Amino acid sequence: MAELESNLETVCEHEPKVESRTVATRSHGDVRVHVQGSLDQMQSKAVFLTVHDIGANHSSWKDFVDNESMLEIKNRSVFVHLDVCGQEADAEDLEGDFPTIQQISHCEEVLADVLDALHVPLVVGLGEGAGANILARFALRHPERVLGLVLVHLVSAEVGFLDALKDRLFFRRNSQQMSPLDIVALHKIGKERDETSRRLMDAYGARVQTINARNLRKYVTAYMERKEIADLRELDVLLVTGAKSPYCAGVEAIHSKCNKTKTSLLKVDECTDVISEFPDKLAQSLLLFAKGLGFLTSCPSADGKSRPEDSGLHRSPAHSLDGGIRFNDNELVINNEEFVRRSKPEFNGSSV
Repeated sequence: MAELESNLETVCEHEPKVESRTVATRSHGDVRVHVQGSLDQMQSKAVFLTVHDIGANHSSWKDFVDNESMLEIKNRSVFVHLDVCGQEADAEDLEGDFPTIQQISHCEEVLADVLDALHVPLVVGLGEGAGANILARFALRHPERVLGLVLVHLVSAEVGFLDALKDRLFFRRNSQQMSPLDIVALHKIGKERDETSRRLMDAYGARVQTINARNLRKYVTAYMERKEIADLRELDVLLVTGAKSPYCAGVEAIHSKCNKTKTSLLKVDECTDVISEFPDKLAQSLLLFAKGLGFLTSCPSADGKSRPEDSGLHRSPAHSLDGGIRFNDNELVINNEEFVRRSKPEFNGSSV
């Protein structure tokens, strides 16, 4: 018992702290940033930048990082969690114009200002929904600052499901205004309802209660008015979707147009919200993707074991037959787990 308590104390002592900061951007006021881990150690650690979806804030990605399946990755990394303008908990009404999705992501705008303020030169992006769209645009605009992207439910600007949301938000002026939870539920779950979706609704409701409703609607409007995204063929990307998500077909459509030597697809069966329902599977996929980029190579896999030659193993684009990731009997398989030895890319944190 004493040994167990000692181990728990050791874990707590090494738990990465979260430091919240306010960063002044050049064009769109102050934004809140939450740094999980020590930026003083970023020379030897992986640095992730997270951007959240509509109806959320930084806490959605922080909750994922705090999941037990992410412990080994968390201890070897620094996470920079962004609250999109006005989406932080208990925010005041935003004054002036809300930035477009393009403005948030462009190199001279919000994301670059945040990274510059924190003196972070290079990141791996983690984004969901609207946040995935923002990060994809940032990487296309500023590829020298993004090593790779994990994008959950990235879809094009013409996904029909969003048209239904736009119709209900803006054209039914005589009907009762949609509540913030209604907006988020329609966006993330769609029209179908089952026991799982009802549980998700409860989780979304708790989060939405802390978000300023006017600011939320501005984020929704910016997302629905976004322009089509450019070609992702030159980026290293892991696309993620739940098979029951209303955006599954849209994610698969984007994947079909990508360079399969640089892009993989994680599709989780019987799932709507991968981050909430299957964080362990997303964590496994994230680890393999990161190792393919050449870092977190000492991090053990989900079974707690490092591979015999872990420090020199990386996913090679040459073997990417279909760019696919799947689970067989709850075991992650990424392109049949064919790995080859190759030299590590030269960047900070390649040995972690």
